[in-house]
Amino acid sequence: MKAAADSAVAQYFNAIRSALGGLEIFLGDRNSPLYRHGVIGEAIVPYLSRLKASFACWENRIGFVDQFRISRAESGFPVYQNVLELENDRKGAEKRLSEIPGADQLRGEMADFILRNKAFPTELQVRMAERMYLQQIGKGEIFSPFVLPETIRVAVNPKTMRPYYVISWGAFDGNSTLPMVYMATIEDSSEKIVELLVTKDGKLNPDVQIDLPVGGLLNPELASRFDDFALKNSAYSLSPVTIATNLDRDFEMLHPKQLRRIVLGPFYSADITENNQKVRDILSKVRKAENAWLLTWTIQEVFSQAERPASKGFWSSTPAQEEFHIDTGNLEATRMGVSAFEKHALVPHDAYQALYAAGEAAAIFGDYKVHVISGNVISEV
Repeated sequence: MKAAADSAVAQYFNAIRSALGGLEIFLGDRNSPLYRHGVIGEAIVPYLSRLKASFACWENRIGFVDQFRISRAESGFPVYQNVLELENDRKGAEKRLSEIPGADQLRGEMADFILRNKAFPTELQVRMAERMYLQQIGKGEIFSPFVLPETIRVAVNPKTMRPYYVISWGAFDGNSTLPMVYMATIEDSSEKIVELLVTKDGKLNPDVQIDLPVGGLLNPELASRFDDFALKNSAYSLSPVTIATNLDRDFEMLHPKQLRRIVLGPFYSADITENNQKVRDILSKVRKAENAWLLTWTIQEVFSQAERPASKGFWSSTPAQEEFHIDTGNLEATRMGVSAFEKHALVPHDAYQALYAAGEAAAIFGDYKVHVISGNVISEV
């Protein structure tokens, strides 16, 4: 039973590693729609690196913990408790690492144990696995429950004479167990910021040095409040239009013109996930287990179609307000609370051939944009 469990765990990590590596190739493909729309790919890549680092840590962690749970029937990603434990371990990694003997010492003790006892040094192997885990967790940034915002682009809208920022942040939703990346394009009408960043001819002030990315919102007077806002408004249960409306309401001087949410998942893996029985049955027939997977993601977008100007009266005043467009002609867009959306699916060639041969490709993919990967080559279906 233990061997079967170990085999299933190894298969899962091999599949997710292959899927995330495939997505990385897709993002770097010059023919990819996300590559051509540079800002989306630019925003996703750092969070994809975080996610890959998290999975590398989890893979090492299973060497010294009793269990590793994934959301088999829903997202196909690890359950939220794993994300929380990873974040907690990251904070105490340095201290715990100092309490474990060095790798060379552990290897020496393991070799000595084998020679003296003619048996496998299980306890020492567990300590080695924990050391590798703690070293891995300290190598790079992981996908935390919440990844603080950062400014990745700055420009000026010559029509409004306001600077605008492209901000990105990340969140791993606990209820849906889905990792998400947010992007917001926001104009700033703060008097000091406009004076500092905008020239008289409506261009970005070349005398102001901005080394991107900048941690947090570029406006230092609002950065802390914006971090707090993003933390409280990143749940998957909130629609993009609700988040954008809340942002517009909570910050008088910030004017959200566009908000995107990239939802990674669900992830499907043969004989592991149970989120779609038909997909699972067909993927189980793929010859190579490392190719028996399917990764989906959704890009949701809401944009402002107009800005209602601020009004100042004798008794009261009203700040400027965005009018966000919702595509009411599309039932799914209305349900999502978005102006537009795109569904994508990345699938290995072998798996797509199995789905196609079973006559299920059209039914399974529906309105998804399908990207088939074979080695380092991506083709569109």
